Amino acid sequence: QVQLVESGGGLVQPGGSLNLSCVASGNIFSINAMGWHRQVLGQERELVAMTTEDGWTNYADSVKGRFTVSRDNTKRTVYLQMNDLKLEDTAVYYCNAVVSGQGTQVTVSS
Repeated sequence: QVQLVESGGGLVQPGGSLNLSCVASGNIFSINAMGWHRQVLGQERELVAMTTEDGWTNYADSVKGRFTVSRDNTKRTVYLQMNDLKLEDTAVYYCNAVVSGQGTQVTVSS
């Protein structure tokens, strides 16, 4: 079972900054990708930013240049530095991770 615990949200004025953190724990062999989605009540959840284990990143157009996603693989933690926040950034922010378990051997033999 994998747990993701987010922190760092709060109230901020337009133009302000926040830094979100998310720590993954549980029976994880590797974390392939980690990132953030957000959702406004009554709307669909949307991607904000993702980063892969090898450093590839992807951002929603609406946050490019203002948000930065980063991760610390040793701490199984992903961060989202949000600068120049706008009214339209108001949402619930969710951490997401694509993980691999330890694996289990399957052998087919006659």
